[in-house]
Amino acid sequence: MQRRFAVIGAGSWGTALALVLARNGHAVRLWGHDARHMAGLIQARENCRHLAGFRFPETLTPTADLDAAMDDVRDVVVVVPSHAFAAQLQALGRYLPRDGRILWGTKGLDADSGGLLHGLVERHLPDHPMAVLSGPSFAREVAEELPTAVTIASRDAAFAADMAAAFHGAGLRPYTSNDLVGVELGGAVKNVLAVATGIADGLGLGANTRAGLITRGLAELTRLGIALGAERQTFMGLSGVGDLILTCTDDQSRNRRFGLALGRGTTIEQALTDIGQTVEGLRTAREVHALAERLQVEMPICEQVYQVVAGHRTASKALQILMARTRKSEF
Repeated sequence: MQRRFAVIGAGSWGTALALVLARNGHAVRLWGHDARHMAGLIQARENCRHLAGFRFPETLTPTADLDAAMDDVRDVVVVVPSHAFAAQLQALGRYLPRDGRILWGTKGLDADSGGLLHGLVERHLPDHPMAVLSGPSFAREVAEELPTAVTIASRDAAFAADMAAAFHGAGLRPYTSNDLVGVELGGAVKNVLAVATGIADGLGLGANTRAGLITRGLAELTRLGIALGAERQTFMGLSGVGDLILTCTDDQSRNRRFGLALGRGTTIEQALTDIGQTVEGLRTAREVHALAERLQVEMPICEQVYQVVAGHRTASKALQILMARTRKSEF
């Protein structure tokens, strides 16, 4: 049965998710805030800037008019950068119907409080079913319909199952979870750890270092998640170790490419310019640092990434500090 969706955010990931829904037979309106960019999508019938080469199905309608995007829509998919998430929820508040439901594909933390994004949804859109879609998923591979598995987490099991059915198609297999906290956190912290592995590879430190950073980074993510009330097993799943491996090892990851540039001596400003899209790990490193301090959770790798991106320490010095840490039991 065809349903109407509004996908809010016309970057690469928002476009990929809109393509999935449209190919599955749903009527999708893809909204972006940049009128000039959206005019290009309307004319070309593809996202030439962020996801070139994928023609829009007839059921996918790009628009820069939020009124038009939200007209008679119950289900909204928000895929904007984390720093714009709160403002976007506020804007959606006057459109979402009483029975409206929201799912987001944004991976990050609240820019103001450093908290998880579901807290913003509860604040700005209370009493609406909510879910997060996360996991190891590069936008281009999803658009190519290469086999991809993700997690949709919600405290409302029926809503999670319904969203999984809507997104399940030729190339995308969603699993469901009730661990909203764990799935959100995995999608945020993995970006910081991808910066770490990128820096290490930029310094030429080899495969052993990369494997160590991923494994010990997973331990840090798990410690923080448990402190926030997440389930340990979530971090052994798609939105934990799965997303961590993907983002830390493949150069399609903007966060990894950012770290590579820093490890090779490029300035933060130049690295961001060269990448040309949002690098969530830069902001999230600061937010994870503050969150770990507040909860008194030991996260030495994330701490050193924060020190580097904050300009307090060189990448080489950060490595020396990590290697000089006191010996301890692994578990």
